[in-house]
Amino acid sequence: MLREQKTSKMGCPCQGMLEAESNKGARSMVSLGPVIKNRVNLLERILSKDNLNAAYLQVKRNKGAAGVDGMEVGEMLSWLKENKEKFLASLRDGKYKPKAVRRVEIPKPDGGKRKLGIPTVLDRLIQQSIAQVLQPIFEKKFSENSYGFRPRRNAHQAIKQAKSYYEEGYTKIVDLDLAQYFDTVNHDILINMLREEVKDERVIELIRKYLKSGVMEGGIVRATEAGTPQGGNLSPLLSNIYLTKFDKLLERRGHKFVRYADDCNIYVKTERAAKRVMTSSVSYLERKLKLKVNHKKSKIGSPLREKFLGFALHKTPGKMGIRPHRKVLKRFKQKVKEITGRSRGRSIDAILQELRRYTTGWLGYYAMADMRNKMQAMNQWIRRRLRMYLWKQWKKISTKQENLKRLGMDEEHAWQYANTRRGYWRTAGSPILQQTLTDKYLESLGYMNIVKKYEVLHLR
Repeated sequence: MLREQKTSKMGCPCQGMLEAESNKGARSMVSLGPVIKNRVNLLERILSKDNLNAAYLQVKRNKGAAGVDGMEVGEMLSWLKENKEKFLASLRDGKYKPKAVRRVEIPKPDGGKRKLGIPTVLDRLIQQSIAQVLQPIFEKKFSENSYGFRPRRNAHQAIKQAKSYYEEGYTKIVDLDLAQYFDTVNHDILINMLREEVKDERVIELIRKYLKSGVMEGGIVRATEAGTPQGGNLSPLLSNIYLTKFDKLLERRGHKFVRYADDCNIYVKTERAAKRVMTSSVSYLERKLKLKVNHKKSKIGSPLREKFLGFALHKTPGKMGIRPHRKVLKRFKQKVKEITGRSRGRSIDAILQELRRYTTGWLGYYAMADMRNKMQAMNQWIRRRLRMYLWKQWKKISTKQENLKRLGMDEEHAWQYANTRRGYWRTAGSPILQQTLTDKYLESLGYMNIVKKYEVLHLR
């Protein structure tokens, strides 16, 4: 239960990743222990001392913002000491009523918004307790081709599986895009799926209450008739339970596929087969599971071009390789450009600290890919951005002259170069600054050489 989630080789939070912002630093919900045999008294197992203690530690580690009641994670322990017995009694008697989740929106890489629900810390505690008990029960039903939000499984394994399919000759993909998946899960269908394994109706009703607890937006509480809000501790498990029927359908039909949460790629050998699979898959998802398929974004394509979990495949002499998708590299460059913008008015120490934090997280996820040449080019570009930032910070001619002298340039040339009329970017790429603001000097200020970091991580 305390094992690190392996979505990042570094174990560092990574921006733009598949997990929600509120789940940064989270660990796997449970380890795969013995399957629980007595499923009639599951509520007692959920509310047991050991399970609640483990759930409390997990919620505390996850941190996160307060819910609609304003209670912070740090206030939970003192509240439980005073109200524990009453709180547990209300859960056992079926009188407990979860509070609405606080709705927030975070920007998506494509420019849209992702809606997240932030439950109260007490509701996060109970949801975590439920998830810890139910995960081993449903784990045995999940497909081997499902990699998201599961113990000992991660996105890197998913893309490696995709690579193996391509090497077997499955060179076409059916890329299915579910529109607002977490907000469109049908409650009745989900409850029936839960009942197949959960025989304790008290647990079923408690989960139903969480599904119906509502969301608060702009201070107004709105009822929820569908969906399992992304951001809750129970949502990842429920989302996998809901799509397991679709996984089993694909397995029965003998399809090669990889699914990570609501991101699913099916691998076939011909264009004709791809069209047939696309039609049948969309029909099942919309008619049987009552989900919304985004027909504009769902497509048939090649793994060499299409993005999956931030990666794409590429051919190298004698073998297939994995690379970061071009859109990912573009977003990386845009983010670095934003961090090192010369008009931000921040100290170079603050800039380098923010840059190091971002690049460490990014490499923690993408360093598995083949991109040494790209990292070398990016490394040179970032150094030039930093030289430009420092050159502009110096502002006055006298300041530039003194700093150039301090960095080893003689007085005559320092005066000459301090008076240059070249623009900031052109000056940053000239020998003037390359011989003074050397690579070694930038690293002494705190710049992390991303090529060296990549090479260390790539070999793991």
